[in-house]
Order: sequence, then structure tokens, then C-alpha cells
Amino acid sequence: MKLIPFFLMLFFLISCKEKHFTETIQMPKIELTKEGKIIPIDSLKIARIKDSIVMNFYQKNQNKTFWLADSYRQKIIEIFNTVEQEGLLSKDFDLKKINRAEKNIDSLVDDDLVDYDILLTQNLSRYIQKASVGTLNPTKLYTNWDLDKNNINFKELLLNFQKKDSFNSALKKVIPKHIVYKRLKEALKIINTYPNDDFKKIELTEKIVLNDTNDVLPNIKKKLIYWNDLKPKDSITIFYDEETELAIKKFQMRHGLAPDGVIGIGTITALNISKEKRKRQIIANMERWRWYPRNFGMEYLIINIPDYSLYVVKNKDTTRIHKVIVGRAERKTPVLSSKLSHLIFNPTWTIPPTILKNDVIPAAKRNNTYFSNKNITIYDANGNVVSTNNWKANKALNYRYVQSPGAQNSLGLVKFMFPNRHTIYLHDTNSRGYFDKEIRALSSGCIRVQNPFELTESVLDNSENWNLEIIMEEILKGKTKTITINKDIYIHVLYWTAWSENGTLQFRDDLYNLDMELYQKLVN
Repeated sequence: MKLIPFFLMLFFLISCKEKHFTETIQMPKIELTKEGKIIPIDSLKIARIKDSIVMNFYQKNQNKTFWLADSYRQKIIEIFNTVEQEGLLSKDFDLKKINRAEKNIDSLVDDDLVDYDILLTQNLSRYIQKASVGTLNPTKLYTNWDLDKNNINFKELLLNFQKKDSFNSALKKVIPKHIVYKRLKEALKIINTYPNDDFKKIELTEKIVLNDTNDVLPNIKKKLIYWNDLKPKDSITIFYDEETELAIKKFQMRHGLAPDGVIGIGTITALNISKEKRKRQIIANMERWRWYPRNFGMEYLIINIPDYSLYVVKNKDTTRIHKVIVGRAERKTPVLSSKLSHLIFNPTWTIPPTILKNDVIPAAKRNNTYFSNKNITIYDANGNVVSTNNWKANKALNYRYVQSPGAQNSLGLVKFMFPNRHTIYLHDTNSRGYFDKEIRALSSGCIRVQNPFELTESVLDNSENWNLEIIMEEILKGKTKTITINKDIYIHVLYWTAWSENGTLQFRDDLYNLDMELYQKLVN
């Protein structure tokens, strides 16, 4: 029995004795490389990053810094410091913070180094998004722009920079590859070589032609010299000589004006535009081209509204160029991308509401023979023909108006159809003389094309069944006929007013006053 207290005491001592266990926690190690440190990033710090693309970047890098030990860090910093060469604005990037941190990188503590690494990645993410799809969203700016948003994988573009020896490749994948964008970038480079200008506005009271004398000619010549259209002169006179006329023609061609050598209001207006405004115009156009489709298709028609031009492109080769007539300022041609579905020979024309309200009804009220003169048939809601004698002006919008096919038809003898919500199309015209005009913003939104039969032959691309001779034979029958287009031909109706061509600057009139408005939205 004496043993019982002993064992109780022993049990008590054992159970009450403190046991100390040492648990080893592996702290992430800082790696030292030739290029710099690789520092683990605290998970809470990563969680505080607002940009999910940046968070993904670090998660794929095992929550470690990347740029501190990357040999391309200086290249990334150089990209940020030269963003304006890409038509972006330096104010949108943290350049002061970046350059200050880089200057003091050797004295930064580890926590500050982590913040710097994240700052670089955040700015690269911002650069990728702005350089690839633009700063602004066109659907929030314009109601008549129908462009599908480019499907760009920003996470993938950013992760490309983690791949070994892939910096240049990763960078190229960010920037639009279209030739016009490249020419705009070249235009920006060219205009940045010009000195700042300080010219007085040129006032013109009458046209100037060859051999005229005019007091404004010295200022005109100075402008031409500035833009490299005229060689520098030891003395500048008030005489309009042949050399200056040649320079004016060159200037006119670069600005989409008739190169007739006559100095009129159009030429003076273009001469009065400053270098800074032209630069802003280029930047606005670069932003616009970031919105446009990355892939236009193997075969497509591309229309530049301010240039009044249509280009037929097959396998990256421009095979045809046609003049076009586009919508006037109050009835703008919309910007859109679609695919040709069919074309119609000898089309009828159902008059759309805007033209009906603003043009047709007022004309019919003034002239009771308007409908018969224009070959327009009127239908009521039940599809019954309404005679012009029974037409009531106060019920005019309740009727449907259809113009018969033929030479008088406003659509001409062929129209090209493509799906779009604006009910616009590409078509021939019964007023072909308008193609001789310098300014061809004359339509109600639809696009009229010169030489439509040759374009038809190109689109159908079937020399055996649809050569030009067969097409004309079919049209001359006078019957409405629909021809299905059985291959993928896209149509891109776009808007750009600046580019470079063979090292020279090209500008067009901003028909719809979009350029400066867009630039202001970029800088604000």
C-alpha cells in the first residue's frame, strides 16, 4: 500500500511537466542573382493589388518579384519613358515614381523593392491595355459605331514577358499590326522632327493663281518651306511663280485636295493648321486604329470615309481602288465591320424614314408630279398601291415608298448588301458626275461607289460565269436579280484622317469633326 502514494506522485509529476516542442517554419528565402534580388511577396500584399491581371502575373511567378532580377527591366523602363512615341500619353503612367525608384534602387529596403517591382508590373499591364485596345471605349463615345471589341487576352500578353528571351516577341504581340497603324506611328515620328511653329494666320480674300502677286504669298511660302513642300529661299517675294505652284500642288495632294495649283479657301485652311494640331490629329487616329479589327480577313473591302476611297484587298494585296461618296456631316456614314452577303442587279429602293421625312415628303408637297417623275410607287399598310391623286400629305409617314429599278433609281444598277443595323449599303448611283467633285460627303449615309460593275466582277471573282460582259448583259435585261456571294468577303467602313506615305505626311479633312474631340477626351 505504501507504493500507491509513490506512483500517484510520479503520475502527477509526469502529467504536469511542461513539454516543449520546437516547430521549424521555413521562411521564404531571398534569392541573390547576378541581375538582382528575387524577393518573396507577402500574400496580403498581393491580395491588395487591385488589378487581377497583375495578381495573376505574380501568382504564376510563385508570388515572387520578377523585374528586380530581370535583365529586361531597363527596356521596360525605356518603354514607359517613350510611351508618347506610341501615341500614348505619359500622364497615364507613373514615370516619376518609376524613375525615382530606379535611381535609388541600390538603397531601397526589401519592402520598397517589392513595391517597385509591383509598380513596374502595374504600369506594364496598363501599357498593354492602352496600346492594344486603346484608352477609350468607342461604344461609349458614338452611337453610330458598330465594331466588335477586339478579343484580347491581357493576362496572356502580360505573361508573355515572363518567358525567357521573348521580350521583343511579347512586345510585338501588344501593338496593332495593320499597315495603317504602322504608317501612323511613322507619321508621329516624322512630325516630331519639325520645330515648333509660330505662324500668323493667313487671311485670303480672293483666289491666287499662277503669275499673280499677293501680299500673303510670303507667309504662304514660309508655310510651304516649313512643311518641306518648297525648298528654302534666300528671298521670298509676293509673286506666285511656277516653283511655288508646284509646291502648292504637292501640298494639296498630301491633304486630299484637288492638285490644281489654285490657292483657295481649302488650301489656306489646311495651311493654317499648326504642327501641334496635326500631331494631336495623328494621336487621335492611332487611338482609333486600336479599336479597329485586328484581323480584317483574307479578302475584304476597306473604306476610308474622309478619303472618299474604297480599297479591294486580297491576300494582303490591294487589287483595286475606287472613289466613293459618303454621308454628309448631318447624316454621317457609320463606322462598322460586316460581311458581304449578296448583291442585287437592277435594285428597287425602299425609301428610308430619314430621307422620306427630310427630302421626299417636302419635295412632294411642292410638286404633285414628284412621285411619277421619280418612278416611285406608294403602298398603304396593306400593300395596296396608292395613286398619287389619293396621297395625303398629313398621312405621308403611314405609306411605304418604293422606287422602281432602272437608270433613274437612286441606287443605280447594282447594290452590295451586308448585315448592319443602320440599313446602309454600298451601291451604284444615278448621279455619277458627283465623283468628279473634290468633297464627296454628299449622301444620306449610304456609300456610292464609282465603277460598280468592275467592282462586281472583282467580288464575284468568276471569270467564266460572271465576267464584265456577262454582268452587263444581265443588268441590261432590266430585271431585279439577287446574286449570293458564296465566299467570305468582309467590308470595313472606317474613319482615319492621317498617315504617312513614302516618308511624307498625309492628312485629310476631318469631315465629322471627330479628331480634336477624341484627343480632348484622351487628355482629360
